[in-house]
Amino acid sequence: MPTLTYIEFDGTEHTVNAELGISVMRGAIDHGVPGIDADCGGECSCATCHVIVNDEWMDVVGRPGEDEEAMLDLNPERETNSRLSCQIEVRDALDGLVVKLPEFQM
Repeated sequence: MPTLTYIEFDGTEHTVNAELGISVMRGAIDHGVPGIDADCGGECSCATCHVIVNDEWMDVVGRPGEDEEAMLDLNPERETNSRLSCQIEVRDALDGLVVKLPEFQM
């Protein structure tokens, strides 16, 4: 199981072991990580699972698709390395992934 680290806005870190094939969002929800609301349940229709991917992971994680881009564009706190965690599938290549959580979810 890949290890993922979520860093809250205040710097609190949560490291979890996530099952292959689930989303990074689901990994947070399943382990009680605060700061991921996931209001739409992972349907890419609310942007309340916004994360900021550490720069060194962007090539591995990949860029957002068209639907995800549309949702991220609604977020005033969007950064160049923003992603919706519901759209990132956990796979072996993500072992050690670090994402930061924004102060507020939209």
